[in-house]
Amino acid sequence: MGFSSELCSPQGHGALQRLQEAELRLLEGMRKWMAQRVKSDREYAGLLHHMALQEGGSQVRNLDHVSQISQSWAEITRQTESLSRLLRQHAEDLNSGPLSKLSILIRERQQLRKSYSEQWQQLQQDLTKIHNLDIEKLKSQYRVLARDSAQAKRKYQEASKDKDRDKAKDKYVRTLWKLYAHHNRYVLGIRAAQLHHQHHHQLLLPGLLQSLQDLHQEMALILKEILQEYIEISSLVQDEVVSIHREIAAAAACINPHTEYEGFLQQYGSPPSAPPCVAFDDSLLEEGEQLEPGELQLNELTIESVQHSLTSVNEELTTAREMVISRQQVVTQLQREIQREEESIHPRERVQLLGKRQVLQEALQDFQMALCSQAKLQAQQDLLQNKLDQLGPGEPPPVLVLQDDQHSTSSTEQDRDGGRTPTLEILKNHISGIFRPRFSLPPPLQLIPDIQKPLQDQVWYHGAIPRTEVQELLVNSGDFLVRESQGKQEYVLSVLWDGQPRHFIIQSSDNLYRLEGDGFPSIPLLIDHLLRSQQPLTKKSGISLNKAVPKDKWALNHEDLVLGERIGRGNFGEVFSGRLRADNTLVAVKSCRETLPPDLKAKFLQEARILKQYSHPNIVRLIGVCTQKQPIYIVMELVQGGDFLTFLRTEGARLRVKLLLQMVGDAAAGMEYLESKHCIHRDLAARNCLVTEKNILKISDFGMSREGADGIYAASGGLRQVPVKWTAPEALNYGRYSSESDVWSFGILLWETFSLGASPYSNLSNQQTRELIEKGGRLPCPDLCPDAVFRLMEQCWAYDPSQRPNFSAIHQELQGIRKRHR
Repeated sequence: MGFSSELCSPQGHGALQRLQEAELRLLEGMRKWMAQRVKSDREYAGLLHHMALQEGGSQVRNLDHVSQISQSWAEITRQTESLSRLLRQHAEDLNSGPLSKLSILIRERQQLRKSYSEQWQQLQQDLTKIHNLDIEKLKSQYRVLARDSAQAKRKYQEASKDKDRDKAKDKYVRTLWKLYAHHNRYVLGIRAAQLHHQHHHQLLLPGLLQSLQDLHQEMALILKEILQEYIEISSLVQDEVVSIHREIAAAAACINPHTEYEGFLQQYGSPPSAPPCVAFDDSLLEEGEQLEPGELQLNELTIESVQHSLTSVNEELTTAREMVISRQQVVTQLQREIQREEESIHPRERVQLLGKRQVLQEALQDFQMALCSQAKLQAQQDLLQNKLDQLGPGEPPPVLVLQDDQHSTSSTEQDRDGGRTPTLEILKNHISGIFRPRFSLPPPLQLIPDIQKPLQDQVWYHGAIPRTEVQELLVNSGDFLVRESQGKQEYVLSVLWDGQPRHFIIQSSDNLYRLEGDGFPSIPLLIDHLLRSQQPLTKKSGISLNKAVPKDKWALNHEDLVLGERIGRGNFGEVFSGRLRADNTLVAVKSCRETLPPDLKAKFLQEARILKQYSHPNIVRLIGVCTQKQPIYIVMELVQGGDFLTFLRTEGARLRVKLLLQMVGDAAAGMEYLESKHCIHRDLAARNCLVTEKNILKISDFGMSREGADGIYAASGGLRQVPVKWTAPEALNYGRYSSESDVWSFGILLWETFSLGASPYSNLSNQQTRELIEKGGRLPCPDLCPDAVFRLMEQCWAYDPSQRPNFSAIHQELQGIRKRHR
């Protein structure tokens, strides 16, 4: 089989043309791809070279000593520079070799396509001319001459006169001669056409196709060699590349953690030199009483203070011992967790344990500090107890100075008696003064008119609220408020007119505020003028003000808060502790970064808008919102126990199942309340629950929460911020969130609780977790988990949302389990 036998037809010619076009496009794609590979290899080599130049051993030279790590790193940078040179050479070889040859091949392939097309067209034209056109022309001439001959013959036969007969005979002979001559030409033409047809179909066209096939096959062989050369040059497993990587691997393998710091210790090591310990300063006794250095004084003056000190030290020592036990339990728990995780993970994943190891080191340090505090208190208790034991049941010794003065007691008794009366009188007067009614009142304060109050104190000033919230606040035509623009540092007057909210930027220049026309020294004066005069805001709009929309009852001023230290970080900014100036209420203050775009600031306030509607003992309470200026604050009750996840991980060793059942019951009660309000939390997890000092759990972090009249919310967008391992499959697959999807998350929360803060699917990525769930896989039962609770978890993880229990049923079931649990 070949081109000559299978592709002689016009259809075959069309197929060949399409083949040539497709192969040329393929070759062009190869050329572009190779050119891009050359470019990327050059850039990669340049980047490696730049890295090596930047590093250049500077970090190693800056070290005060030479270590195995620094030597290994120096060797790695040197070999990286060698690799960059080798890759650059490979890029040049690719450019001058395979890429150049491929360009020549494409050029020749284009020429072959053109040449084949021209030759095929020429063959077809010759065949058409000789086999069709020339023969048809001879045939038409043949018919004409045959008619002329037949006509001349009739005229000759019909001629009667001799003269006409001779003339007709001459004409008939001429026509016969022409006919016979043309007949011969036609016979020759037919023969030539037959032979041309035979040669065309048996020799010329098959020969053209065979030569085309031979050239195609030769070019395919050349392309094969080009690709093989490309693969050889670009291969990363060449001996040279492998040798460099072996050198790099050997440099890393030279690091021995056990001997890494021997050189440093030899260079800088020195014998321990502790500063002199503090001792009793005898010079303090040179001008004092006859006291003994370093000894407790127990006499009639100090007996009570010593006894009180012993009681206080005993209490502190008890607390310190409890602290030592607690810290030791934390250390033991962390050591077990690290050992368990070391056994379950690959050695190259040890970096995942560094954070926990640092926590362990901090816990060990805390444990040692607790031991130190215990030792100090124990030593003080021993001193105090020994001194009191030496005294026994007897009376404390008198003070010598007071003994010497006993002889004058009788002479001074009268003076003391005489001095007692005025002292009692003074005391009586003081006590009577406490209960004496006080009728004096502070002077009345001068009242400040509303228009003279600062902008932040105006009832119609709403601060930096989102533009979407403005539309909800303005109800009737003429309703207005003033707010701060979230995108720019300017004030905006928002008014509802003809059913549409209109927004006017308040212009400020030369310390005057205006919309159009006259300026005023303050925005309150401007608004007061517009209200009283009913003057249109602008001539073009014709809008006038009617009724001010007062700020939300939840609105707080920034000055109402006293911020404390930072206690955490959220998605939108820092979280601080704080107090309300009015009553010293402890609060948590969530701040929103000023640099965030307006849409994210609106999302930040979404949590506050949801919490305004809810009041439940197991849901964190909103106290207020500060939007009068940047940065925006959300103020919530401060739950001092911290988040539930940290609580489980740090206090897990002392937690009983009964307490855990009570806490997840709290979570179920809070979620039952939210379910009744058609609120979907969407991010229910241990990290988003808070624990009070009395171990009461509260649902928190409503930043992802949504409300729907039917209890269903459809989300759009990617999974960038979705907690995949806590999210129900229908929410991941279709963006369909509901109370049923919150039930799935509650099942994960139950698992976190009874595994004491372990991470779900810890050894799986997000994608692997989704695949496991789709195949029916679920989390195993934790060690501490009662069977009834695990059955409830499995119900929460039903793939069909309609098969999951609602939160009311979950709450009742957990209450029943807790009552049955001993």
